[in-house]
Amino acid sequence: MTLAFDGSAIDGSSYSYVVGLAQDAPSWLDTLVRDWSTYGLGLFAVLMLLGWWQARHHSARAALTALMVPVVVVVAYGVNSVLKLLVREDRPCHSMRVRTLEACPAPGDWSFPSNHAVVAAAAAVALLLVSRRLGTVALVAACAMAAARVWVGAHYPHDVVAGVLVGTLIARTLTAFLARASDPLAERLTRSRLRALLVPA
Repeated sequence: MTLAFDGSAIDGSSYSYVVGLAQDAPSWLDTLVRDWSTYGLGLFAVLMLLGWWQARHHSARAALTALMVPVVVVVAYGVNSVLKLLVREDRPCHSMRVRTLEACPAPGDWSFPSNHAVVAAAAAVALLLVSRRLGTVALVAACAMAAARVWVGAHYPHDVVAGVLVGTLIARTLTAFLARASDPLAERLTRSRLRALLVPA
């Protein structure tokens, strides 16, 4: 048997309250939140693509910054996967045995921090460097994703809060590091076969 951390003592009552609200909510609202929880990360991919497309028409450096956003997201996801293995917190639907909108993941699919929240927050913070408008949309979407993951019963509130913090910290750290190398790298790439990624044909 795998030893796991029970996070219900932290904010289990808040989790139960939110899950209870979900059970009493109109079916259309639950369907909307459940679909957003399941497919909402696709919006961030669309925003990243739009950010890159717009940045190409601004400058090679801006386009390179936009291309770094998916890299930041992948790194954030990787770091968070390691954190999950270190903490090994059981999903609340296992620890508290409540009825949830989303099917309870299998044991060993750890809860803390939330991958969805990490990915959404990292994408939003990195996108802010590409476009204030797209970044703001992504920030609102990231908050909505974090709330949705609690609403459907997949995470405790502290899971998504930690996920947002982890995603934000990693994105800020990586973007600050990559910004120092973006000018010479952009100049080098514009002289290579990858030029089309940075400037319009």
